[in-house]
Amino acid sequence: MEDITVLLDKIPIRHNLASHIMLLGIVQGLFLVLVIFLRTKRNSAIRLFGWALLVQCLVFIDIYLCYTGLMKKVLFLNDSTEVFVLLIAPTLYFFLYSLLKREPFTLKKHWYHFVLPVAYGLSQINYSLSPIEVKLNAYIGAYHRDLGFVDVPNSVNYSYHIIKDQFRWILLFGFAFYLILSARLVVSTWRTKEMSAKNIKVDKYTFSRNTVFFFLALLLFIFLIFINYDDDRGDHYIGIFGTMTIFATSFFILSESRFFEKTWIADKYETLSSNSLEFGAVEDFLNQGAYYCHQDISLKDLAENLNTNTNTVSKLINSKTGMNFNDFINQKRIQLAKIRLLNEEFANYTVEAIGQTVGFRSKSAFYSAFKKHVGSSPSSFMKQNKG
Repeated sequence: MEDITVLLDKIPIRHNLASHIMLLGIVQGLFLVLVIFLRTKRNSAIRLFGWALLVQCLVFIDIYLCYTGLMKKVLFLNDSTEVFVLLIAPTLYFFLYSLLKREPFTLKKHWYHFVLPVAYGLSQINYSLSPIEVKLNAYIGAYHRDLGFVDVPNSVNYSYHIIKDQFRWILLFGFAFYLILSARLVVSTWRTKEMSAKNIKVDKYTFSRNTVFFFLALLLFIFLIFINYDDDRGDHYIGIFGTMTIFATSFFILSESRFFEKTWIADKYETLSSNSLEFGAVEDFLNQGAYYCHQDISLKDLAENLNTNTNTVSKLINSKTGMNFNDFINQKRIQLAKIRLLNEEFANYTVEAIGQTVGFRSKSAFYSAFKKHVGSSPSSFMKQNKG
């Protein structure tokens, strides 16, 4: 057995094209994560994409450290990202679910997706608490078996290996499972033909479909690496594959940026292209799931969901309806409120409660909008039409 200091000195440090590609991809990915977190709201689907990207970057950092030999400088981190590896597939699925279903992801509702990563993490507590000699031997066994090993205290409990030895199969199972769930999401979206506005270069369906293709390609790539390497020496190929997809994602985000649109430099009242956004796309989005009933809806949110800017949406609504954004939304809310005020299913609701169901925060706001668009109060409307 080797002395720990001598063995650490024998571990080579290598920097080559593969390590440079991984490092650049990691830096680019972390920068994108920072931008996403600073520019998006907490419950946004894009925020979930940021979390998925962060998880991948953490895993690629571990691969980079192991491949270059720099892991010997931070041995306590060896194999510390295995839980994050198991989170790659779920976090990508959470993003697609929130994007296509337009339903927020909540830990309370979707907690069961974390059972496998958490259970695996708990099974590896003994390894996490093991002395540095154990982690050094684990790293040497995976990357530099020819260097020898160091002595380990007799008190070390190796029971964690029962699960750790099955990690590769657990990972492949997780990827396959979430690949199936993601594919079902995309297929269901295609069947309902829930597409984005025509002016968008890459709509949500296309982006989601491409994400599923990435899922499949990554699963097959990992499987090929696993059957060709019985240790971790092939992981850098996975790291290169992953970081290259980060570059591709960066290209997509930049190509969709408003920076490249003429409207980015247009004045507020400058004439916008008449075909930049179809009014039907605005109507369809608002009507799907009665989006206009959300109390926190805003012109900015609507523009972001249509992947355009507020000036374009505002001008389009005004030119087609003669109303501003707030009046346009309130008109749609009042039309629905009129139906519910006369519907027996809402007979037990107060007038104020019905106003809240269609998106009004207060009784006064509901009454004011109703009077403006109908010409009478909700109570008078009910008396005139129920009698």
